[in-house]
Amino acid sequence: METNFKEIPDCYKVTNLVNQNTYLVGGQLKEWKGETVNVYSTISSTKEYQPTLLGTVPNLTGEEGLNALEAAVKSYDRGQGLWPTMKVEGRISAMEKFVAQMKTKRAEIVKLLMWEIGKSLPDSEKEFDRTVAYIYDTIEDYKQMDRDSAKFEKHSGVYAHIKRGPLGVVLCLGPYNYPLNETFALLIPALIMGNTTVFKPAKHGCLLLSPLLEAFQNSFPAGVVNIIYGRGRTLATPIMQTGLVDVLALIGNSKSANAIQENHPQKNRLRLVLGLEAKNPGIILPDADLDLAISECISGSVSFNGQRCTALKILYVHEHIVDEFNKRFTKALDALKFGNPWEEGVKLTPLPEPGKPAYIQELIDDAIEKGAKIINKKGGETSENYIYPAVLYPVSKDSRIFEEEQFGPLVPIVSFKNIQEPLDDMAASNYGQQVSVFGSQVKTLAPLIDTLVNLVCRVNLNSASQRGPDVYPFTGRKDSAVATLSVHDALRSFSIRTFVAAKDTEYNSAILQELLDKKACNFISTDYIL
Repeated sequence: METNFKEIPDCYKVTNLVNQNTYLVGGQLKEWKGETVNVYSTISSTKEYQPTLLGTVPNLTGEEGLNALEAAVKSYDRGQGLWPTMKVEGRISAMEKFVAQMKTKRAEIVKLLMWEIGKSLPDSEKEFDRTVAYIYDTIEDYKQMDRDSAKFEKHSGVYAHIKRGPLGVVLCLGPYNYPLNETFALLIPALIMGNTTVFKPAKHGCLLLSPLLEAFQNSFPAGVVNIIYGRGRTLATPIMQTGLVDVLALIGNSKSANAIQENHPQKNRLRLVLGLEAKNPGIILPDADLDLAISECISGSVSFNGQRCTALKILYVHEHIVDEFNKRFTKALDALKFGNPWEEGVKLTPLPEPGKPAYIQELIDDAIEKGAKIINKKGGETSENYIYPAVLYPVSKDSRIFEEEQFGPLVPIVSFKNIQEPLDDMAASNYGQQVSVFGSQVKTLAPLIDTLVNLVCRVNLNSASQRGPDVYPFTGRKDSAVATLSVHDALRSFSIRTFVAAKDTEYNSAILQELLDKKACNFISTDYIL
């Protein structure tokens, strides 16, 4: 496909390289004088295509990774550290200080989101604003959690003061597709619950954290947040082999998650908070509103080029309407504008991974070899940094695209005669995150919903699959997730119920009353946080 070069507006030009030569360990921004890695954007700044150099990041070794782990372990100090024993108000104050500084970096981070991962300007702004809102929502939910536990219970002659406490040291590995939002959906609840962290950003989307390093440094006690750069295998392997990591928090691929946790010598001690891949289907019933279904399926399958775990990655269309659906769907898809992220009205943007167009082409070739055709005019048109979304139909169940999560601009369509066909496929799938169902007949939808809720964790009625709103549960079955990441559930995922118990005697009652009156204990408190 042709890419007509358009002059980049001055406000979005790369004028200064971001040479990140420090990393955060033990409360210090340590200067790195070793090997660095160039960070390139697949977006070209010149008429003749060439990747754009954005800056550099440290290529740390396992030794630096272990130093970061040591800082986190020291800060947690077997639960005796300043952060895990701090009053709830103290941790909230630190988080409020951080987010206030974060808001001043909006323009820088939005610009880097566009260049590093090719996310459109509106979506980049939305990711930043949504992340800020997520932090404030987390703070409010944590306050409410503390309010709810600001009491003593009594059963069978035993008083109990029950709260949630931290788990320990968290190794946090973020994804490239939402390098700010989904990373912080792990990091923020882990921190506010009193855990200490070692965080490594993804290969793509690492520079956009540079504007926040000082905010992390001056908002939290030394060693609570440690940020390192480099290859995941080089850093994560020795960190996990120590057995000192209490929680692995990762959003990415199940194979990576399995490989990383395999290094831990005491797996029964390792908690997992994982957001993994999915193969979310869209099911279009014969009585569906086609205008609505097509609009939602376009958004669901190719928003941010399909690089979302929540994307619709396969469409099942009833045989009575498949021809009409395909005709209108492909026309709408081919009308989408491809361009750079800051261009007005752009829906399709350059892919951040240089090898992704070739991978998508492999899936296309395999599907065609097994009987599918590209049914949209622009499908498969390739440039240096993009491959236009191809709609494949009919897709054979022995083709790679039927099972693999493409995580890119490719839409496979399968027709069905009996609803049991997609249900059987979903039951046999390795994944179970979401499904989108399009239809209007209640007598058909009712039993279908009753089955689908046992195959996936979110059933979207006449709407595309998605993560938000962030107050709703976000999880999956089988290889799609471990633990739940809504605002409320994430706080629970990164904590454990813990309590103080005392028999109801005059002796104990006097001690408990004095603890409350003198406010000498951070844990035992019935104060109500406004």
